[in-house]
Amino acid sequence: MPLTVPTLILSIILFFVLFFGIGFLLNMLFRASWIMAILFPLVALYMINNIKLIHYVTQPGSAFSHLGDRLAGIAVPDILVLGCGFLGAVASGFTMKTLRKKGYQMF
Repeated sequence: MPLTVPTLILSIILFFVLFFGIGFLLNMLFRASWIMAILFPLVALYMINNIKLIHYVTQPGSAFSHLGDRLAGIAVPDILVLGCGFLGAVASGFTMKTLRKKGYQMF
């Protein structure tokens, strides 16, 4: 099914909001401003390569080979959507830093 422009725009917005929200909650729970920005590449690679994580330990050759094939075949709209998700994760880190600087101790 081809990706239409409205679907791409909606996906970009949803991924930004999703990763901003998850990052905000994780940053608030763990009191680390950049935890989601650090974890995002692992989450993105897991979304790109739909192999179980245990296969990277038990069958590393085929798992990393499959990951390389999937990364080489990723399309531009997918890169845009994942990039906006990463921007949401980074924005949550900046939001946490700003809230802490302004005196909100719970963040």
